[in-house]
Amino acid sequence: MESVYTPKGPRQKTVCSLGDLKPRSRSEWLKLVHRVEDALVGQGELFCEGESDAEVKAIVEKVRRRQAGERPAKDYSDSDVISILPDEVTTERHREAGPVHVGRVFWDRLGLGEILESAGLSERVRGLLCAMVLNRLIDPKPEYAMPDWIRKTALGDMLGMDFSDLAEDALYRAMDEVYPHRMRIESALAQREESLYNLDRTVFFYDLTSTYFEGLAKRNRKARRGYSRDKRADCKQVLVALVVNRDGFPLLHEVLEGNVQDRATLSGILDQLATRMGLRRGQTVVVDRGMAEPENLEELKRPERGLHYIVATRQSERDQFLADFDDLDGFDEVIRVPSPNNPFQKKSTIRVKLQQSGGETYVLCISSERSEKDRAIRENQEQRLIADLEKLDRRIENGRLVHPVKIGEAIGRIKERYPRVARYYLIKYDIEAKRFTYLVDVNKREQAEELDGSYLLRTDRTDLTAEDIWRFYMLLTRAENAFRNIKSPLAVRPVHHHVEERVDTHIFLSILAYHLLVAIEKTLLDQNVHSSWQTLRDLLKTHQVCTVVLPTDTGAVLRIRKASTPEPTHREIYNLLHINSQVIQPRKTWTEPENDP
Repeated sequence: MESVYTPKGPRQKTVCSLGDLKPRSRSEWLKLVHRVEDALVGQGELFCEGESDAEVKAIVEKVRRRQAGERPAKDYSDSDVISILPDEVTTERHREAGPVHVGRVFWDRLGLGEILESAGLSERVRGLLCAMVLNRLIDPKPEYAMPDWIRKTALGDMLGMDFSDLAEDALYRAMDEVYPHRMRIESALAQREESLYNLDRTVFFYDLTSTYFEGLAKRNRKARRGYSRDKRADCKQVLVALVVNRDGFPLLHEVLEGNVQDRATLSGILDQLATRMGLRRGQTVVVDRGMAEPENLEELKRPERGLHYIVATRQSERDQFLADFDDLDGFDEVIRVPSPNNPFQKKSTIRVKLQQSGGETYVLCISSERSEKDRAIRENQEQRLIADLEKLDRRIENGRLVHPVKIGEAIGRIKERYPRVARYYLIKYDIEAKRFTYLVDVNKREQAEELDGSYLLRTDRTDLTAEDIWRFYMLLTRAENAFRNIKSPLAVRPVHHHVEERVDTHIFLSILAYHLLVAIEKTLLDQNVHSSWQTLRDLLKTHQVCTVVLPTDTGAVLRIRKASTPEPTHREIYNLLHINSQVIQPRKTWTEPENDP
């Protein structure tokens, strides 16, 4: 066999079929190989009459005839007609091929093999990294369980690699080799995707998530206890910062210490964007309310950056601006189309209204989906407010609280505790009459009821309509969706590694898998197909590669390694993804009949 490079990747080409050679030890095999090689280049032409020399001479003559274009007297691999014993036909070595075929094609389409090669990684390491990333995409396993999964798929046939003796140590070494090149690979991949899909780079979306550890992770300085989005405050964690474009393709990621506050990360990420991607003045960054701090907004507007921002305000800030939107007339209605990744989401209507103040634009958005949730929260707070007011009233009546200043402070604390509902209650203490009263302003409460489900967006751009601003902010869900996919379907959590470099690489491989996932789903969405990758993956599992065993009437056995005929569902998916349904080139091997003694 010899390895040749084809447009579909490295393939094994048969130089000559040697037939059935007698069994021998490893040292004898090596000796035979060296003698054949020497004979082919003109050395050792004088053969003795020994059995081994006769065998070498027969092999050399067969190879030379093949090189000269001559057909040997008996070469089963080139026979056009053979007689098969149909009752003895069997199949063997069935391997799952459909999902890994799709993943491999998109791996090549994004040029990941070339990018890894330019980083100086060997062919063996590139193949192992491809297998690890496809595992994340298809059926995530911890690294120690990946070799068994790889052997159950047709990856060995596709990559031209032998995984029969693959152990997890080889995967760990591959992770260690790719670790220093992560940033270079990520930047090159982002540039490749931008040119391949003609992606927009005027708007960036930035968000963070956390992923936790099983164990103490003592060898990882980034592993800290902090605010856990996974509801695992008992575990150490790291933060993952991710920037995506409007199509959901990741641009860069960073693994941060687990106790870093969200608002403290923006400046460093902007510096990374400027260094690795090249920020330009006038680009817009969309962030969630966790980073809507004054210092972060000033950071974005710094003259040397010249960036715009769109943020969601905090609840307390929203309440301060609600007075400007008390007039509920003049709202525009926007129809929100269900997310393609959530088939159970219903179409909803969003009402948006724009207000400009102090050089900034504020957009009040009212969502029908959030109204019931907000109403329940507001009613719960109102019940608790009334309970606290009644308790304060009893304290005043019983003479346990008599000083007017102390009473005023108690009223202030209650208002501060329940800002959502206290704004439409008139709470006062009459010093002369020594009387404490609280009355609800019915009109303001009715207005508050109408504002259930509302949130406030803020931007320094004045060239956008209310609907434009809302739609930009809704694209932030691309980053949130990326985290959901990376953490659950692509299984970045929990992290079982304890060494910092391995943890960072573990997350990096999940990010690469997400690149493939976005590319697959964008290809479908461009054709208005909203099926998820999980659905397609399950349908493709029945497309397999196997070996067809064909015994002949001469006693020889022909084995053909090939893919099964794709079913209509398989062909439809391949056509949608612009993929050739031929998984591998068929390969034939012959086994000669055993001679009777």
